[in-house]
Amino acid sequence: MAAKKNRAPELDFLRGFALLLMFLQHVSYDLKYEFGMPGFNYLESNWFWAFIHPSWLVIFVGVSGICCTFSRNNLKRGLKLLAVALGLTLGTYLITRLTGVYCLIIFNVLALLSLSILLYTFVQFIEKKAGIRPEVVNVLLGAFGVYFTVLGGTIGYMDYSTENLLFLPVGFAIKNSPNVADYMNLFPWLGVFLTGCVIGRVCYADKKSLLPEGIRKFHKIAAPVEFIGRHSLIIYLVHQPVVYAILYLIFLVLGKIK
Repeated sequence: MAAKKNRAPELDFLRGFALLLMFLQHVSYDLKYEFGMPGFNYLESNWFWAFIHPSWLVIFVGVSGICCTFSRNNLKRGLKLLAVALGLTLGTYLITRLTGVYCLIIFNVLALLSLSILLYTFVQFIEKKAGIRPEVVNVLLGAFGVYFTVLGGTIGYMDYSTENLLFLPVGFAIKNSPNVADYMNLFPWLGVFLTGCVIGRVCYADKKSLLPEGIRKFHKIAAPVEFIGRHSLIIYLVHQPVVYAILYLIFLVLGKIK
């Protein structure tokens, strides 16, 4: 994002809130499937995966698109995030092969966001060099955002039509593909990101918070959640191994693990 004075605390809060929901889901998953605790049946319910889970993903990816319009150097941000995503893929591959702990990540939210940011960077470059009016770019981004979002609901017709893993990021279910963790396909989520970019370009054109001054005075109450939102990358990277390690030690002390 640009300078700190131009941060919009409501965006940090929304992103932090989405990360908290993700955190709770991952803790529930570890307790239920890794440590065998009863309960947490919502993880196997259709309503959760159809309505609740997508809602926080929409918040996180959409806000990431909005924040992209605040940045002064999206190329640097996109390449940095892409490097982290590739490093995560390499790291989980080595862990899976060397330790037998299956955690392979091929294309997750970091890869999705890095490619989305780089695409928006390219759009910005064309817009500037060709002198295209911002209103025209907004309409085009919005149209593609809607199309890519709708495409996410129909891409499944191509499931198992190929064994080429290059189509995995698109959203195809690939024949004989390895099981992957933390998978997040381009469609519909690229569409959600582009829609966020349009919201950022239109509603945050001045790169200032939309909250009235009177409400912003109370933002200290939401400061912990905003902190999570401001440091989303590092928190995303470390939360799962830290949570797993803490739970492992707890169950070890309780004698549930031998």
